[in-house]
Amino acid sequence: MPSENNKILITGTSGFIGFHLAKSFLEEGAEVVGIDNFNGYYSINLKESRNEILEDFKGFQGIRMNLCDYESLLELFSRESFEKVCHLAAQPGVRYSLSHPFAYQKSNLESFLNVLEACRHSKVKRLVFASSSSVYGNNKQLPFSEEDSVDHPVSLYAATKKANELMAHAYHQLYGFQTIGLRFFTVYGPWGRPDMASWMFTDAILNDRPIKVFNQGNMRRDFTYIDDIIQGVRAALLKEDLDPFEIFNLGNHQSENLMDFINLIGRELGKSPEMELLPMQAGDVETTYADITKAREKLGFEPKTPIEKGIPEFITWFKNYNNL
Repeated sequence: MPSENNKILITGTSGFIGFHLAKSFLEEGAEVVGIDNFNGYYSINLKESRNEILEDFKGFQGIRMNLCDYESLLELFSRESFEKVCHLAAQPGVRYSLSHPFAYQKSNLESFLNVLEACRHSKVKRLVFASSSSVYGNNKQLPFSEEDSVDHPVSLYAATKKANELMAHAYHQLYGFQTIGLRFFTVYGPWGRPDMASWMFTDAILNDRPIKVFNQGNMRRDFTYIDDIIQGVRAALLKEDLDPFEIFNLGNHQSENLMDFINLIGRELGKSPEMELLPMQAGDVETTYADITKAREKLGFEPKTPIEKGIPEFITWFKNYNNL
């Protein structure tokens, strides 16, 4: 937990991971300042619902701000005293980056530069930021290790996340503050996003619509439950004795067959999934699989949630949220 009288800044608190991270600190009585711009990439009502839960905590200060507004961001940093910042706000989605590239330039590059500059001028001690397993591209060596080359992204989204890692390294070298990047592997769970596989598949099966399954279903993903991810992010923020610049994989260390994932959802819903098998989509990759040796050793990261436990948890939440 952050030290007494020390606020933590989290960007993207109306988003999936940012909401859960903020809630975990607030439940311990910490003070959290959360930034979000509530953009319309997906349901603003869902974002508002998450935010309403956070607003119920007396330690939460929510600020509606676009991180591209550098002057307002700098004013916030100068007004508050942040020793640690967790930057989770970003434009997500590999497929969306094919049709909306400039959204990634603004949200993932310009905004990240603004956060780096604000941290530099405000003497922030540690910046933890979200990277992605997508930086590994079509890496054939499994599982993916932080030591592997990430020089061949296959989507603009992946390229922006690789750029974030390079920018953070440069700012650490130039200005001395600690930067820690977290490569997330296919996060899912309650309060997830509507563009995520678990949501899309569940919604399609419940409404008797066919699921679009790319690469003829020959896909594997390291599905990682949100509670496990939050444990890893918290450790990256709070652990002592981390190197001045670090990159960690945060995944479940289990590469699941996509068809098994779909069929598990179908069984939990008591319905047989209808599938539309399609070719591989541009920007997508066949397999993700996290080597978490480094995160285990340095963060004490130990995922505990197999999909057989996580999927029922998500479906229970999904039905409750949608009044089903």
